[in-house]
Amino acid sequence: MAPSYNDLPEDNGYDSEEELDYSDLQEQYDVRLEQGLDAFVVIDGLPVVPEDSKQKLVKYLLKKLTTAGKTKEDATFMPTNDQGMTQGYAFVEFKSPEQAIAAAKTFNGTPFDKKHTLAVNKLTDIDRYGREGRVDDEYHAPHIDEFSEKDHLRWWLGDIAGRDQLVMYRGDSVGVFWNKKKDNPENILDRKNWTEFFVQWSPQGTFLTTIHTQGAQLWGGPSWSKTHKFPHPGCNLVDISPSEKYITTWSFKPIEVTEDDPFLTLEEDGKNYIIWDVATEKPLRSFQTHDLASPTVDDATGQPVKKKIPWPAFKWSADDKYVARMLEGQSISIYELPKMNLLDKTTIKIEGIRDFEWAPAVPQRESVKGYEQLLCFWTPEIGSNPAKVGLMNIPAKEIVRTRNLFNVTDAKLHWQSQGAYVCVKVDRHSKSKKSLATNLEIFRVKEKGVPVEVVDSIKDTVINFAWEPKGDRFVLITTTEVVAATAVPPKTAVSFFCPEKIKGAGVGNFKLIRTIEKKNSNAIYWSPKGRFVVVATVHSQQSFDLDFWDLDFEGEKPESDKDLTANLQLMNTADHYGVTDIDWDPTGRYVATSASVWKHTMENGYHLYSLSGELLREEHIEKFKQLLWRPRPPTLLSRDDQKQIRKNLRDYSKDFEEQDRIEEDKEKGAIVEERRRTLSEWLAWRANTEEDLREERREMGLDTEINGVDDKAEDADGEGEQIEELVEEVLDEFEEIVS
Repeated sequence: MAPSYNDLPEDNGYDSEEELDYSDLQEQYDVRLEQGLDAFVVIDGLPVVPEDSKQKLVKYLLKKLTTAGKTKEDATFMPTNDQGMTQGYAFVEFKSPEQAIAAAKTFNGTPFDKKHTLAVNKLTDIDRYGREGRVDDEYHAPHIDEFSEKDHLRWWLGDIAGRDQLVMYRGDSVGVFWNKKKDNPENILDRKNWTEFFVQWSPQGTFLTTIHTQGAQLWGGPSWSKTHKFPHPGCNLVDISPSEKYITTWSFKPIEVTEDDPFLTLEEDGKNYIIWDVATEKPLRSFQTHDLASPTVDDATGQPVKKKIPWPAFKWSADDKYVARMLEGQSISIYELPKMNLLDKTTIKIEGIRDFEWAPAVPQRESVKGYEQLLCFWTPEIGSNPAKVGLMNIPAKEIVRTRNLFNVTDAKLHWQSQGAYVCVKVDRHSKSKKSLATNLEIFRVKEKGVPVEVVDSIKDTVINFAWEPKGDRFVLITTTEVVAATAVPPKTAVSFFCPEKIKGAGVGNFKLIRTIEKKNSNAIYWSPKGRFVVVATVHSQQSFDLDFWDLDFEGEKPESDKDLTANLQLMNTADHYGVTDIDWDPTGRYVATSASVWKHTMENGYHLYSLSGELLREEHIEKFKQLLWRPRPPTLLSRDDQKQIRKNLRDYSKDFEEQDRIEEDKEKGAIVEERRRTLSEWLAWRANTEEDLREERREMGLDTEINGVDDKAEDADGEGEQIEELVEEVLDEFEEIVS
């Protein structure tokens, strides 16, 4: 017989007045709302349709949602009202919470049709933010702060003297300075512990970036206040887009996001890269680091070659409309900004792809009227298939031009700054694979059919190549022996190339101007304005030469160069012991060479040179780390305006020279004034001291004459006269003309 309540003994030890403690059981079996509903999303903004159209609407909605995760029709609830009409919202359950997060991230704010925009949120978010009095039942107008004028972020461009700024990082201090021609730079501000790792200017100079353990920060304006922050824990590197609209942050260690993180969501958990919108400081999308391909084996040593993480991993198009990432050996993924949607929802499959580069400027190809961006990529030899270089049109994803290559060991892609050319530096091996040689495949992008010119007169291996900015000349460095980094650099040769003159408006074939043999040079630094170039030896313990070249020398042109578009001249040579970095100022007037403590600890500091190689300033600074010139945004002057300025440059130069003389006179006048002030203070002190001494002598009954000179006698003889004369001597005088 089953037990009955009536069979219980009367005295069972239970006191009805006593309340039992269920806390342990409640804690064990209680189900939190988030644990039961975190796979649900709420979708608002749907069309209102009658009951008979509801199923069709659900199917259309699910067709969209299943691109973000797995769900089905019976996991969708779309309520209706008393009139049998849907109410414009629905509840959808996904297979996992991660899929629900992805759906909210993908579809929130996206158009459903021409008249409706979806609002997609996690159900638990609505409950979390709506309970505990966080949403008031009554509407209260938001408080609007009074307007306060913000700093002008490009204020430095209005400097009346047209000076440039630079930042120096030394010790624990970061300082920003105005550059002065020969005197020490004028300090604007100096801050201790402003950055934890390094500093970096944005591409147009609007912001100064500092890197910290908790993320990156941008600073700007005359007050150098913090303008933006991007909380990326463990941030190691940043990369800002050309128009400064977006920023990529990267950390070697994956991000760990807690549930109560005020800035990041679980979407960023476990990721290494975050792409941010600079204006809103909101993350657009996050990514993990690709697993590096298995290391290749060096044929000479038999040792594995260590793979480096490519940086930047995400590469921006010239107009900030796209950002692309390569999965080595497989594909390129192109994302449309700012939504960060995959272009055409598919990656571009390219078997064996090794590298790619966007054109640095919006191309203007002949006979192409519509919008396009170009990217160049290359693939190695695979089986019997040759290596290949391709030029692709975006967004159409059409191959504009291809070039097959054979016996290829490696290749590097070098775009000219205006996108007019792309040079593919191809390292080829002999059939025995015991020797290397280089040839250049130059794609003339703006010419009809994109013809390819081959420069195959180079017998040695090219270790460095650089186009002239906004020009069509280039410099390369070759060596007969390619060795790893050593204390003694290998012997190199420096070659200068330019187009030959032709009739008409076209550009002739590229010809060798001159080759300079028996050098140790390994680096090329063009002036941002073109024409001038510094060829140097950096990161060396034995050689540290600096050669200053002019490719448009105004002197007599050699007969052999009459048909070339250049007149090459070595202006000056210099040396800077332990030089590690070389930077031109944005106007192309000055060159700064520096020796960073990050590379060595010997004679750290910097030298400042004119464009012709004249040493203007030398400063040794303990624990010197960085010197970076502040970039300038693109000029607002038209080409005609710039041509007019170049035409009248001599007249402008006279005005500038007069301003320099006035400035020098002011500086000399300030020195004289300081001397006079000091002399006046000393004479006043002497007079007071003598008066005190005379008073003491009177009290002691002694003669008041001091050192045999009496005031009365001096007054009787007459007043003294002081004559001060400044002598100015001109040591040297020369004239520079910069086009």
